[in-house]
Amino acid sequence: MLTPKSSRPTPERLLDAAETLMRTIGLANTTTKAIAREAGCSEAALYKHYANKEELFVRVLMERTPNAGPLMAALTAEPGERPVEESLTDIARRAALFYADAMPLAASLFAEPVLLGRHREGVREIGAGPHVVLDALEGRLVRERDAGRLRDGADPRAAASLLLGACFQRAFFLHFSGAEVVQPVEEFAPAIARTLWAAIS
Repeated sequence: MLTPKSSRPTPERLLDAAETLMRTIGLANTTTKAIAREAGCSEAALYKHYANKEELFVRVLMERTPNAGPLMAALTAEPGERPVEESLTDIARRAALFYADAMPLAASLFAEPVLLGRHREGVREIGAGPHVVLDALEGRLVRERDAGRLRDGADPRAAASLLLGACFQRAFFLHFSGAEVVQPVEEFAPAIARTLWAAIS
């Protein structure tokens, strides 16, 4: 008989277990059976609380990486609360840190095409995916444009792609080549925001 490893509620124990396994053996090697075993409960209990492994992955990303919540809050803020360039700097900083946290969790999937396809479908089923951040930043920039704070002809989708693409690339370089080849985030974020703002303001 499985014995819970803590007195925390089952959903929290499952999230704890998923995070531990994803960070130690990689997402590709983390199964629902292994998560349940690590949490000290049955696989059936896991499915009472979560639709699939992909939902657990998304929850780990959004709840267990420190910059996910603040990033989404910045992306969904209403225009006019701060100067646009200042807001873009905050978004770039949080996105760069979020991608740096998230990349190691998902990287192992790309070595397993079948698992990657399964993961893609599972994430799609729960209405999640990496595009959510891009869509949110595009929406934020559309609101800024509608408030008259972006120049006519500025393309919110392209602008969002440029900012987030730079943040994602920084995370890739950070993990592949090491911290010495990337700008510190305190320098990177304002430089990206300033350059983007010059193009769309």
